[in-house]
Amino acid sequence: MCLSRSSLSKRLGNSSSSPFLLHICRSRGICRMSAESERLTHKITIPSQLGEPIQVVAAPGVSDSEFRSAIECSLFKRWLNNLESEKGILADGAMSLKQVVIQGVDYFGKRVGFLKFKADIVDKKTGKKVPGIVFARGPAVAILILLESEGETYAVLTEQVRVPTGRLVLELPAGMLDDDKGDFVGTAAREVEEETGIHLNVGDMINLTAYLDPSTGSGVLPSPGGCDEEISVFLYKRHVSKEIIKQLQGKETGLRDHGELIKVRVVRYAELWHVTADAKVLTAIALYEMAKKEGLLPQL
Repeated sequence: MCLSRSSLSKRLGNSSSSPFLLHICRSRGICRMSAESERLTHKITIPSQLGEPIQVVAAPGVSDSEFRSAIECSLFKRWLNNLESEKGILADGAMSLKQVVIQGVDYFGKRVGFLKFKADIVDKKTGKKVPGIVFARGPAVAILILLESEGETYAVLTEQVRVPTGRLVLELPAGMLDDDKGDFVGTAAREVEEETGIHLNVGDMINLTAYLDPSTGSGVLPSPGGCDEEISVFLYKRHVSKEIIKQLQGKETGLRDHGELIKVRVVRYAELWHVTADAKVLTAIALYEMAKKEGLLPQL
């Protein structure tokens, strides 16, 4: 139920008839939007702080539509849910969320792909804020493909331009979930086919991160100090001929119309751990070797 109407008539029209406001009010409880000093604001409540409404503010330069998309998107909702999960920051009541500043939104088509925001979370005992800059990109998948041929095991990697690093990077085939349905296995299979041209039987894929303790969330957190990304790592093993190995080496793949310029690289598994600094590769090796050592892997 909305406690007050927005004064943002010029930007959003009549707030009482706005489907965006109605949706937010029903899903989060208390809400308000305004344009004080030309800044968009919005108030929400969450179960652990029913008496403490949280103010969400748009940073300068964030448009009306971007602000709406940010509050509505699955990335933001997922982050709020994580705060109140069993291991969440707000679970024991020692901390409080005061304000969120939406700083930037990047779209993949019509969908929010990346979200940048700053959260003011305060430790109640000391009154101090904890670091709260967030780059939200959501869950992703990666897959360790091991091909056995003539007594040797090979790993399939992709070589891609990674602008944030300024480098070409050798890494596992990987990708972000395209929707909120959580189809990790299907996404992993599609990414492999797009990036390497290899068609996988999803029934033969093993989720290595499922062997992690459930309290971890069963996903790898590559950079939790600034990013919410959680990666599910899968394993796929298969026997192939030497000819297949030769055909894969240097193969150009990727969705060219999406700017993906990818080359397939096949390396001996024994050398995999030191040919790349990709965290997905190193994590997959650790999970695979430990699962194998503990006898957790099924016969492939």
